[in-house]
Amino acid sequence: MTLAHGIGSQHDLPISPFYAFAGAFTALFVSFLALGLLWSASRFRGDRSGVALPAGLQRVADAPATRTALRGLGLAASLAVLLYLLLGPDDPARNPAPGAVYVLLWVGLVPASLLLGPVWRLLNPLRTLHRLLARLAGRLRTARPATAVAAGAASTAARSSRSPRPPAPHLAAVPDSPGVEPPHPSAPRPEPRSHRPLPARLGQWPAAAGLFAFTWLELVSPDPASTTTLLIALTGYAAVQLLFAARYGERWFADGDAFEAYSALLARLSPLGRRSDGRLVLRNPFHGLDATPERPGLVATVCVLLGSTAYDGFSDNPSWINAIQTSPLGRTPAATLGLAGAIALVAALYCLCAAVTRLVCGPHPGPLTAFAHSLVPIALGYLVAHYFSLLVTEGPRTVIMAVGTDNAPEPLSPLGPGGLAALQVIAVVTGHVLGVIAAHDRSVRLFPPAKAVAGQLPLLALMITYTVGGLSLLLN
Repeated sequence: MTLAHGIGSQHDLPISPFYAFAGAFTALFVSFLALGLLWSASRFRGDRSGVALPAGLQRVADAPATRTALRGLGLAASLAVLLYLLLGPDDPARNPAPGAVYVLLWVGLVPASLLLGPVWRLLNPLRTLHRLLARLAGRLRTARPATAVAAGAASTAARSSRSPRPPAPHLAAVPDSPGVEPPHPSAPRPEPRSHRPLPARLGQWPAAAGLFAFTWLELVSPDPASTTTLLIALTGYAAVQLLFAARYGERWFADGDAFEAYSALLARLSPLGRRSDGRLVLRNPFHGLDATPERPGLVATVCVLLGSTAYDGFSDNPSWINAIQTSPLGRTPAATLGLAGAIALVAALYCLCAAVTRLVCGPHPGPLTAFAHSLVPIALGYLVAHYFSLLVTEGPRTVIMAVGTDNAPEPLSPLGPGGLAALQVIAVVTGHVLGVIAAHDRSVRLFPPAKAVAGQLPLLALMITYTVGGLSLLLN
C-alpha cells in the first residue's frame, strides 16, 4: 500500500553513506563536547517560561465561538470520512477516506501540532461527541424526576376522586434509602453522577496501546486501505473511547485517546504554548519539551512512535517481505512480531541506557521517565524523514479527491531526489542533536556536576545507536 510508506527507496536517496554517517557522528560529538564545556547549569524552565502574547489574541483563541467552531469542524470532517467509507468506492485511488486517515490525520498532525500546539484536543470528534451525549444524558436525568412527580400527583388525584377512602401510601414518596428525601419539582437540578477517578498508574499506557493498534492497522493488517477494514477499526476505536469516557469522564481523552496524546507530545516542541498561569505565550521549544509530564506510559508511547517508524523503514525491504511471506506463522503474525520486535528493541535499548545512567550517577526515583522527553525530538526527526514526501504528495491528492475535482494534475514533491535525501538525513541528525541538548539540561539539573557529564555517556551511546539505525534504514 502506497499510503503506508512515506520513505523512498534507495535510488531516491543519492547521498554517500560515508558523508551521512560522518556528518551525523560529528554533529553528535561536537554538541556533546560543547555542552559539557559550556552548559553547566539547567537553563530550561518548563511551563514557567514564555513571552505573553497580546490579551486580545488570547481572548479570540479562548473564545467559546472559536472553540465551538473547531469542534464543529472536527465533527463535520469525521462525518464526511464516515460517509465516504460507507458510500464511496472501495478503492484508495478514488476514495479520499484512507488518505484522510493515514495522511491528513496521522501525518498532518505533525506540522499542525508543531505550529499550533495540541490542536487535536479541540478538533477531536470523540471528545465533542462525548460532550453531546453527556448533555443529553443530563437532560434526561433532569426530566425523569419531574415527570415521575407529575405522574404520581395525577394518579393520586384520580384515585381520590374515585374513592372516599384515604389513599394508600405512594411508593414514589418513600425515599429509596434512609435519609434521602424524594425529589421535588422546585428543588435544584441534581448534579450528574460523578465519574470514577482515573488510576494514577494508568498514565499514558492506553495511548501507547492505541498507537500500537493504529500502526498495526497501517503497517501490518492485510488490507489497511479497505473501506471495510477502516470502518470496523474506526467504529470499534470510537466505541471503546466513548465507553471509557463515560466511565472516567472527559479527562480520559487526554491520555486515553492515542491521537490526542500523540498531538500533545509533538506540541511540546511548538513555539506556542501555555504558561502555568494559563497565558498563551511564545517560548523556546526546549522549555515546552522540558515541561513534558513524567508519567507512567510516557516511555512506551515514545518507543511505539520510534519503533513503528523504524519498522516502516524496513518493512518494504525485499528480504523482509520474502521472510514474512515464507514464514510458517503466516504473513500477518510474522509481520506483527516484526513490529512488536522493533518497538521492543527501541524500548530495551532505552531501558538499558537508563540502568547504566543510574549506575554511573547514583539512584534516582524515576530513571526511566526522567529522560524520556529527550526521545521526542528523535521521534519527530524520524517522522519528518519518513513522511514528508508522503504528506506533500498524497495530502493534496486526498483533498482534490474530497472536493471532487476532475482531471486535476498529480501533485509532485517540491524536492528532487537529492533535496529529499538531504532533508531526511538532516531531520534524523537534528532530532538526535536536540535530544542530546534536552538530556544534558536535565542531567545537570538532577545530578552533581562531577557526575552530570559522565552520566550522559550512556545517553550519547544510545543516540549514536539510534542514529546508525535510522540512517541505515534511510540509505539501505
